[in-house]
Amino acid sequence: MGVTVGELAAIRTIELTTIGRHSGSAARIEIWWFHVEGRFIVTGTPGKRDWYANVLADPQVVVHTAAGDVAGTAIPISDRDFRYRVFTHPDVGWYQTQAELERLVATSPMIEISLNA
Repeated sequence: MGVTVGELAAIRTIELTTIGRHSGSAARIEIWWFHVEGRFIVTGTPGKRDWYANVLADPQVVVHTAAGDVAGTAIPISDRDFRYRVFTHPDVGWYQTQAELERLVATSPMIEISLNA
């Protein structure tokens, strides 16, 4: 992998490359990710997100950081209890200033990125 899990866990802002569900071309965005319970999580506020629609169509992603680039697989998270723990984690608190907790848990896009070794 070239970069350690510890290095990646300390990074908040990444660039995420997904494959466009319509275009088939690489689409790269800047986004936050969080290391919660040993898992790398990308989420957002409620609403439709192109990055989320893209990973539902093709789960292969690349995470770009100053420490290096890592390929991974996006796994949608539907487990309500885990989603609640993510949104109540101290590092993820900003989201509660954007929407009510129940709405975040019920409707926000959320994936885990499983890093390829």
